[in-house]
Amino acid sequence: MRVALVNTNRMKPPIAPIGLEYVAEALGAAGHRVEVLDLCWAEDWRSAVVGFLDRIKFNLVGVTLRNTDDCAYTSRESFLGEFADVVNAIRKMTDAPILLGGVGFSVTPEQVLRLCQADAGVWGGGEFTIVEMADRMEGKREWLDLPNLVWRRDGEWYRNPPSTPSLANLPPMSRDWVDNRRYFREGGQVGIETKRGCPHSCIYCADPIAKGREVYARPPKAVVDELERLLRQGIDHIHTCDSEFNLPEQHALEVCREIIRRNLGDRLRWYAYCAPAPFSPELARLMRRAGCVGINFGVDNGDQQMLRRLRRGFAPDDILNVARLCGEAGIVVMFDLLLGSPGESRESIIRTIDLMRRAGPDRVGVAFGVRVYPGTDLAKLTVEGEPREGCIGGGSPLEPLFFIEPKIAPFLSELLDELIGEDTRFLFFDPSRPDRNYNYNANRLLVEAIQAGYRGAYWDILRRYKPPGTQC
Repeated sequence: MRVALVNTNRMKPPIAPIGLEYVAEALGAAGHRVEVLDLCWAEDWRSAVVGFLDRIKFNLVGVTLRNTDDCAYTSRESFLGEFADVVNAIRKMTDAPILLGGVGFSVTPEQVLRLCQADAGVWGGGEFTIVEMADRMEGKREWLDLPNLVWRRDGEWYRNPPSTPSLANLPPMSRDWVDNRRYFREGGQVGIETKRGCPHSCIYCADPIAKGREVYARPPKAVVDELERLLRQGIDHIHTCDSEFNLPEQHALEVCREIIRRNLGDRLRWYAYCAPAPFSPELARLMRRAGCVGINFGVDNGDQQMLRRLRRGFAPDDILNVARLCGEAGIVVMFDLLLGSPGESRESIIRTIDLMRRAGPDRVGVAFGVRVYPGTDLAKLTVEGEPREGCIGGGSPLEPLFFIEPKIAPFLSELLDELIGEDTRFLFFDPSRPDRNYNYNANRLLVEAIQAGYRGAYWDILRRYKPPGTQC
């Protein structure tokens, strides 16, 4: 079978499409002939699509969607319009089945399929499903009953039951299906996955919807084999793409020990997303010995009552504790806040900013206005129930929906300015504040810093970068 895989993510700085690479690896290992069209580098994506599909007749085309939008209340930029245009342009060039996938697709599969002339999609990990689909097509057998497929017939939607085989069954990852050297050069980092899924029940988060609530871990040996392959390509700044690297903590410890056993800790500089708890002193020490230099903790809030409402499994004391542990281990820390969810008040915001100052992280990201994803408990609270006051956007399939607590919306920006002042540790998910903006989509300072040679997690690049002409 000839299979085409198309990366549609054109955000800058560029992010390497590791999900697409893993799918390509699985298809190639199964004996299928795979070619990748990476539209990230295309000056004119329409010409690139025409030239690619006109050159070879493919039997199956897979198209990945990484993000539905930029997740920013202040800009609310959707990527679905261009994605649909790409898929529909592909349809004009081929009669082969078109299969959609990717994390962005898995969050709202029916909505995305309505916009596109695609045949079906895979929600969740796609490696095993697309290989079986290609195998069946080669044998001229029916494939619509495959697990994890979303498809429509006679106006009715079907979601086939999910199935996630052990990730130990994945082939070794060569990481040579896309130009990772260029992604590293122009994007400053490259991702790797050590596990999938998230067991938490946060009311707003789409990760359990897109990746599943059960955690599936990759063998530590396979993870570190992949790290070594990236190092051989000259790529030494890595970011884990797990929902939370430290869940479960035992697996995180085993990955770190394998990195240390191979003496890679001094050659790697890597970053991770982690939960504030459980997070032990041993994990902090081993992560640093294994080369981890920075951790982004999605703490969301610093008020105990708000953390309960968000269904976070930690308390303000855990936030203080993890900042201390990382500081002692020599790991820089970013805390991400998500303000404005149901029940937020002036008092909870004051307590949150006070906790951030007491914790003393290296950076604090402040986002206000919560993205409302279908299927989450936040959607049930704000959209599926009444009243709908506080909802912004969502008037069309191409417009992302956000919620901000109506009681604080009139004064939230002014209150944050008053509480934070000129404290440069605080960054805002707001393109209108270029000097303190950590919306990474088309971030001018970030692109400038990477061109100047800075590498690492984007928040850490922005922490370290001093534009020419500014004081150190």
